[in-house]
Amino acid sequence: MANLKEIRNRISSVSSTMQITSAMKMVSAAKLKKAQDAITAMRPYSDKLTQMLVGLSASVDFENVYLNPRKVNNKLVICITSNRGLCGAFNSNVIKQCSEIAQSSNEKVSFFCIGKKGADILSKNFNVIEKNNDIFDELTFENTSLIGEVLMNKFLAKEFDKIEIVYNKFKNAATQIVTTEQFLPIVNNNSEDDQNDSADYIFEPSQIEIISELIPKSLKTQLYKSVRDSYASEHGARMTAMHKATDNATELRDQLKLTYNKARQASITNEILEIVGGAEALNG
Repeated sequence: MANLKEIRNRISSVSSTMQITSAMKMVSAAKLKKAQDAITAMRPYSDKLTQMLVGLSASVDFENVYLNPRKVNNKLVICITSNRGLCGAFNSNVIKQCSEIAQSSNEKVSFFCIGKKGADILSKNFNVIEKNNDIFDELTFENTSLIGEVLMNKFLAKEFDKIEIVYNKFKNAATQIVTTEQFLPIVNNNSEDDQNDSADYIFEPSQIEIISELIPKSLKTQLYKSVRDSYASEHGARMTAMHKATDNATELRDQLKLTYNKARQASITNEILEIVGGAEALNG
């Protein structure tokens, strides 16, 4: 009977875990819908703004510190993870990518961590210059812009010669793509046709003034998009992980119930055999 009690306790424990994972799945599903709508609406704007900036820059002889590459001695990597776990390989994939960048680079690599999980792991082995764990409490463009200004100032002060962003790009609830993007200096990823598009426009004020105004806004938008992408990916990954955990807990609970019923049936059979054996002994 002690064995039956142990199985009952395990069934109760697994059932409690299943309720928790199921609740977490529903919470993440609700948050994912809002986060997915936000990043889906923002991506076209961000991509077009970057395309426009690079196209304008390529069509005019314009010197700007944000556009001009320089010899890289110090590189900064912005690592975007989450503050909480229980989301599968979401955080570990980004941390692994950051570690590989640091180990394979010939330059001195430092990290700016957005999200507690990345900061906790990377700070053990690498130089983490700053952490920001509060951005997800109120994820707005204004709050992200403050981080963008800090990064741009560090680049202007030549503390770092190159800045990259590593984050999870949202594809769907089940798929997140670890992505590395160059933040500074701004790189030209547009085709030659895209760059020639700006030749058909008349600019007011001047083209150079427009570029100077667009550069900070484009950089802040790029950073905000990356954080938004990571936020949506986090909830997608957590929803998927909790769905699998709930399924596994259900399967384990069913197996334990089957084991319990078999053990209980065996126990009852043994008791019947003992009673029958005792009765036959008395009759004999």
